[in-house]
Amino acid sequence: MWQDAWHRGIVYGGSISTWMYADDDAYAALFRQEVAMLWPEDDFLWYHLRPSPTSSLDFTYPDMIVEFAEANRQLIIGAPGLVWDEGFGDGWSDDDLWGMSQERASKVLFSTVRAMVRRYRGRVAGWIVCNEVTDPEGNHGLRTDVPWYNTIGPGYVSEAFYQSHEQDPRALLILNEFGLDTVNQYGDEPVPRQRALLEVIDSLLGADVPLHALGIEAHLLATDFAERFHRREFRGFLREVADRGLKILITEMDVIDDGLPAAVGPRDRGVADVYRRYLDTVLEEEAVISVIQYGLSDRWTEENEDNPRPDGADRRPCPYDTDLKPKPAYRAISGALSRAPRRRPYWMPPRARLPHHGQR
Repeated sequence: MWQDAWHRGIVYGGSISTWMYADDDAYAALFRQEVAMLWPEDDFLWYHLRPSPTSSLDFTYPDMIVEFAEANRQLIIGAPGLVWDEGFGDGWSDDDLWGMSQERASKVLFSTVRAMVRRYRGRVAGWIVCNEVTDPEGNHGLRTDVPWYNTIGPGYVSEAFYQSHEQDPRALLILNEFGLDTVNQYGDEPVPRQRALLEVIDSLLGADVPLHALGIEAHLLATDFAERFHRREFRGFLREVADRGLKILITEMDVIDDGLPAAVGPRDRGVADVYRRYLDTVLEEEAVISVIQYGLSDRWTEENEDNPRPDGADRRPCPYDTDLKPKPAYRAISGALSRAPRRRPYWMPPRARLPHHGQR
C-alpha cells in the first residue's frame, strides 16, 4: 500500500512494536512490504525509556525500533508522544506524577524530551511532541486533568515544542489529538473538541511556537458511521487546520467494529465501508501528507484486550486478518489512496529512492 500512497505524494505508515516482530518473521515481512513509515506503539513510552522517576534513561527499545525501520528503509515518526499522560508503567505512582515540584517536574520532563530528540536527530522524521492535551472543558482548550499541567503549568506544551525544535530544527513537530471525526465510544462530540483544539493551535502559533503539523487520530467507530460522520463538516475542519499553515497526518487509523454483525463477511464489508468513506473525505485535503495505520493485522490488534466486543467475537479492525491475508479493508484503503488527488510530497521515504520501487 505504501506505493499506492506514494504515487499520490502521501506516505503510508503503520504501527508496530518490537515484541510483535521479534518472533514473528511473517509479520515483520508484511510490515516491510506494506509501509513506508513506522509508528512505534510502545517502544518510545516512558515505561521503557524511564521506568521510574529515579531511573536513568534506557534507550534499548527505542534504538531497536529505529534500527528496524532503518534496515527496512522506512521513515520513523517519534510516537505516541514525547509528552503524554499515559505510558509510565508500574514504576511510577500517582504521587510520583502528581506530587513533583514544578522544578523537579520540569527537569524530569524536559530533560527526557531533549535527550530523545537529540539522540535521534536526523533519524526520526517527525515527533508527536504532545499527545492528547486538549479538551473543550479545559483551560482555553488545554486539558487540566494531566500531571504536567498541574505540576509545571499550562506552559509545558509550548516549552516541549521549543525544546524539541532546539534539538532538531529539521524535524516536523506535531500535536496529536483524538475524538475529532464523530461522536466516539466515550460520548465526546467532535465539534467542541475541534474548537478547543483550534483554540490551542491559535494560541501556540500566535506565540511563534514551532508547531508544524496536526495528527488526527482515526479510531473510527463503525456504529452507524454513514449517518454519524458529517463529511462536509469534517472537511471544513481540515480546511481550517490547513489554512493555519499546518500539515496534517491521519494517525492511529483503525475501525472499532461495534454496531456491525458478528458474522465475518458482513462485518468485514462494514469495516471496509468505514475506511472508504473516511479516507475519500480526508484525502481530498492536500495538506494531508501521511496516513498511519494502527496495526496491519488483526493478529496483533490491542482492541480485543483493551476494548472487547460485547458479543465476544474477536475484533477485525485491520486490513489483514490473523493469517496475514488481505481483507476487504485492504482493498478499501488501497483504493482510496490510489484515487487521492496528487500532491507534492513532504517526505521522501528512503525506499522510494530505489528505482525498482517505482519512484515518482
